[in-house]
Amino acid sequence: MEKKGKKRSTLSWVFEFAGMNKRAYITSVIMAVISVTAGFIPYLFIANIIRSLIDGNRDIKYYLVQCGYITVCWLVNKIFHTISTTMSHKATFGVLAEIRRRLTKKLSVMPLGDVLDDSSGSYKNIIVERVDSVETTLAHIIPEVISNAIVPVGIFILMLNVNWKLALLSLLSIPLGAVFYGLMMGGAEESFNNTIVKTKALNDTAVEYINGIEVIKAFGKTKTSYEKFIIAAKEGADCFIEWMRRCNLWQNLAMTLLPAQLLSLLPFTGWFYLTGRVDGTDALLLIILTLGLVSPFMVIAGHVDNLSKVGSIIGEVVTILEKREMQRPDAMKTKPQGNDIEFKNVHFGYKDQEVLHGIDLKIKEGTVNALVGPSGSGKSTIAKLIASFWDVDEGEVLYGGVNIKDIPLVEYNKYIAYVSQDNYLFDETVMENIRMGRPGASDEDVIQAAKECGCHDFIMHLEKGYDTIVGGAGGHLSGGERQRISIARAMLKNAPVVILDEATAYTDPENEAIVQRCVARLVSGKTLIVIAHRLSTIVSADQIIVIDDGKITDCGTQDELLNSCPLYRDMWDAHISSKDSEVA
Repeated sequence: MEKKGKKRSTLSWVFEFAGMNKRAYITSVIMAVISVTAGFIPYLFIANIIRSLIDGNRDIKYYLVQCGYITVCWLVNKIFHTISTTMSHKATFGVLAEIRRRLTKKLSVMPLGDVLDDSSGSYKNIIVERVDSVETTLAHIIPEVISNAIVPVGIFILMLNVNWKLALLSLLSIPLGAVFYGLMMGGAEESFNNTIVKTKALNDTAVEYINGIEVIKAFGKTKTSYEKFIIAAKEGADCFIEWMRRCNLWQNLAMTLLPAQLLSLLPFTGWFYLTGRVDGTDALLLIILTLGLVSPFMVIAGHVDNLSKVGSIIGEVVTILEKREMQRPDAMKTKPQGNDIEFKNVHFGYKDQEVLHGIDLKIKEGTVNALVGPSGSGKSTIAKLIASFWDVDEGEVLYGGVNIKDIPLVEYNKYIAYVSQDNYLFDETVMENIRMGRPGASDEDVIQAAKECGCHDFIMHLEKGYDTIVGGAGGHLSGGERQRISIARAMLKNAPVVILDEATAYTDPENEAIVQRCVARLVSGKTLIVIAHRLSTIVSADQIIVIDDGKITDCGTQDELLNSCPLYRDMWDAHISSKDSEVA
């Protein structure tokens, strides 16, 4: 881990992401140097041909041999360029794959609250589009910039040996071109960051617009919502257009002057020749060598802006990779004894606002436990802390007598099956969505779990049964159907602890009763934690935990709480009244 305040270069991060592919990059650079060198050598043979013509050499064989050498150099240039490009692209695809692996792994070990601080559109933009956008640049920039920086140095050293004064005079256009290039790059970081912000806003607005299209249409907000999207799209385009418009003049001047070494070399070479300071052969050789400087300069200049782009994107990636993680060991030190869960003086808050205030709670193995309380009281937060979605700020959560911070995440995830009211289904078949609970399960195991959760019948009525694609986020299914498949997936996992976070919120009363009976049968011998909005579904719970304003008000059975807890009694009376009004 780098020391705080020490900023690593983009290239060092790229080579870290490259891993074993570093060798491919190094080989690619070597091949590129050979390619660029082979592309320059023909200028020397051309100089020999011109010198021989001036000297009156009429030997056709000599000229044919020189042309043969030029042809060989051309072939070497093309062959080694192809090898270099192929190897650098292969290495770059490895780098992009490694970046995406690290980002997705990082998200899995970050506290859930930190992940939710940024929109899903933002993460999607970085992991997919932003990372993908550096592929072409990264594949070319390492071999081409390095090789095109090395070869001109060799050419210039050769020019110094011919005539150092003219060699230096040939560089006069570079400082002037650099001035214009500096003017072009002025404010580049600010402009580029502006494009990042505007592009992120466009992505977020697009995701929000698409996800909320049903609500937008239902409440007649199509015009205003679409206008918001149009404004974001226009700003996303304008930030690039304005940036390019501001740079246009300076870029054209810089790109014209930077490679224009002949502009200063020819007048001075003519003057030196006329005054006898250089002979015709050396003058001609200097002009030809200068032509060899032009192409590498243009390649390097063309990549400077791309270097800035790669640096910014790698910076975004590193920002995510350096975010805090939940502290968990790599290996199990103390194995949990049983499946009891205990909270000891747990304090927890989102950012600067504490929502749980000194929670002490015991959940015994094999019992049914219900978390109830007003909206926003902290029920779901407790469930998510048990599932290890966050780390507590103070106190500890014990599983089997072991602090969950001392249990590797991979191991702890095996103990918990979590089903929420908005559980996600992947754009896969029903069969594969359920199988995710236990990847090695057979088709028969999946079907059996579906039957026990009461969703086999509706699955068989789908167009292709278990082979039906559920759509993005399960969009082809109803809310109740998605929920029952999520429960089947959790049941197939066969974890010792099952958390149902208002998991039957989308089911109708008839289906809810079916699911409750199935869950009761399936969790026999397991620890069940339920967050329910219908109190009638948890009357038989072994322990009902009443939570209010981040504190536990009371614990007990249904009968005990009706006698001892005014808050629970009021909630029960309100629930019974609402049921009576529904019947009426």
